[in-house]
Amino acid sequence: MKEFKGRVAVVTGAASGIGRGLAERFAAAGMRVVLADVEAPALEATERNLRAAGADVLAVRTDVSKAADVRALADATVERYGGVHVLCNNAGVGAGGTSWDASLEDWQWVLGVNLWGVIHGVRTFVPIMLARGEEGHIVNTASLAGLLQGAGAAAYTTSKFGVVGFSGALYHELRMAAGDRIGVSVLCPAATATNIVDSGRNRPGGPPPPPPPGSPEAIGWEMVRQALAAGLTPAQVADQVFDAVRERRFYILTHPEHNAVIARHAQSVLAGGPPVSLLPGA
Repeated sequence: MKEFKGRVAVVTGAASGIGRGLAERFAAAGMRVVLADVEAPALEATERNLRAAGADVLAVRTDVSKAADVRALADATVERYGGVHVLCNNAGVGAGGTSWDASLEDWQWVLGVNLWGVIHGVRTFVPIMLARGEEGHIVNTASLAGLLQGAGAAAYTTSKFGVVGFSGALYHELRMAAGDRIGVSVLCPAATATNIVDSGRNRPGGPPPPPPPGSPEAIGWEMVRQALAAGLTPAQVADQVFDAVRERRFYILTHPEHNAVIARHAQSVLAGGPPVSLLPGA
């Protein structure tokens, strides 16, 4: 895309973190922005702040794991603005646990938001985008964990690998259906200063009990928290996304320092070797 002013962007998970950064970046480019999030108070605060800055925004509380909620989001978008040009399927949550001991509820929650949220977004909005015949772009948020595996977050890793694969299929399908009119990008950020480690606040049934102080799980979560706090800001990631949309780049790798690990993993795949770990030294 080359023209942004006056166009419409829909961003899920827009009340905090990368989603809020995207909403602010698109608004700064003169776009009209639809904000979607499951967390109503934070969503309302984001809407107020963007409007105070002069942005044309619409906030719609949305649980992206529910097809009916995403349909209502699309209906509200079309009613207010007529269509959508940039769709960011960004909402995401995280939970720990190995492949065998993570609860079924956490598997369903993480896959429901991280993967099914993207599926619902594409199934709902792409027909609208195709019917309008205008240029557009779709950004699906995965993670570096969608390219590299690590131990201890099986549901999260599974969801993000799913988003990467789904986005690749979508890219080829849209090339067949619309030529180069609608682009696709998959965002694979590494450490970014968001509050995803606290996403349990929105977990159905309430947050899980905290791990015992001093336990390996508690130490691991604290390490993750510190790494995220020291990472890129959401605004920095949003700038990279904006550039990728403008340049029609598929992969958005926010941290080039990890490219060597990705290359080693690709080499191991070709050699039939084991997966290279996301975690240093593992």
